[in-house]
Amino acid sequence: MVKRNIIKIDESLCDGCGSCVIACSEGAIEIVDGKAKVVRESFCDGLGACIGECPKGALTIEMREAEAFDEKAAAEHSRQSRALQSANAERAEGHEGESEPKSPCDLPIHRMPGSQMERGEGQGEGPGKHLKRLGPGSQLSSWPVQMRLAHTDAPYFKEASLLIAADCSAFACPMISEFIRRRVVLIGCPKLDPGEPFVSKLTEILSSNDIRDITVLRMEVPCCSHLIGLVEQAIERSGKKIPLDQFICMIDGKVVKDNEMVRR
Repeated sequence: MVKRNIIKIDESLCDGCGSCVIACSEGAIEIVDGKAKVVRESFCDGLGACIGECPKGALTIEMREAEAFDEKAAAEHSRQSRALQSANAERAEGHEGESEPKSPCDLPIHRMPGSQMERGEGQGEGPGKHLKRLGPGSQLSSWPVQMRLAHTDAPYFKEASLLIAADCSAFACPMISEFIRRRVVLIGCPKLDPGEPFVSKLTEILSSNDIRDITVLRMEVPCCSHLIGLVEQAIERSGKKIPLDQFICMIDGKVVKDNEMVRR
């Protein structure tokens, strides 16, 4: 034990948004019972890179007796976490071609006038297998919508306009159908979904298809602000210039356009 600077978290202020967890690349902070906690003192370097990410001001630096910062262990933990995320993503993609039963959510659906689905057919293998017609009241033009379940070579990505929306937006946004109309929908949660698999999957979609434009719809809560960052990372990795718009859904249902994040 040594006396040094270390992060202090005021649980009475913490709302469990998880922004500090994302900001802590060493993995010292986790959400436990809805509150952020320093669970590994030896992984906290005490520099406070996470402090500015807290919207509630719950994080400060204090001088106290704590485990010495183990830079090598923290770096190894970070490396292992990234490797695990990548392995999980590859494992999920590797199951796509297996003959074992699939979840109904993993069956891609695409609706086009005159297509096999429109005629009620749907034979063949790959992304076109198990096609079904969506009901006339639905604005969805593709399935699945979860980013981690999306098929990167699905036909509906060809020359598509994408809507990348936060999970919660479908329940909070009264005009969600207007965002969905004429767009291929992908959803995720920047707080609960591992970031690297999300970015990797989206990068592959963008790299493999001629995407016209991307619209991001996120919630106003702080943890959701990271969604735009994940999308921008994927665009950068793809090496393409894709028009990007961002809209923010407020808790009361009002939707505003974030002009600072609009890129043409």
